[in-house]
Amino acid sequence: MAEPEELLTVDEIATALKMNPQTIRNWIDSGYLPAIRIGRRVRIKRSDFESLLDASYTGKRQTSAGVWDGDVPPPVAPGDDDDAGAPRRDAAS
Repeated sequence: MAEPEELLTVDEIATALKMNPQTIRNWIDSGYLPAIRIGRRVRIKRSDFESLLDASYTGKRQTSAGVWDGDVPPPVAPGDDDDAGAPRRDAAS
């Protein structure tokens, strides 16, 4: 049997984000933050809270150290130009 996921309270999330609990309740009411209602009590799955944080992150994503995450340009032999097959144009024309 799978282990149950940790559930957080509105106050725990508000404390973690240093926000007013009413703001968190507004997010839940608007659907911005999914929640489970048990009677009058509200609980939020930790995974839903972490997904909200990940989706809201505006900084540059970190890549693992030593891993190149860009395009590799094709090799160019010394003396070759990028437009080697194109006809040469004189600067005067």
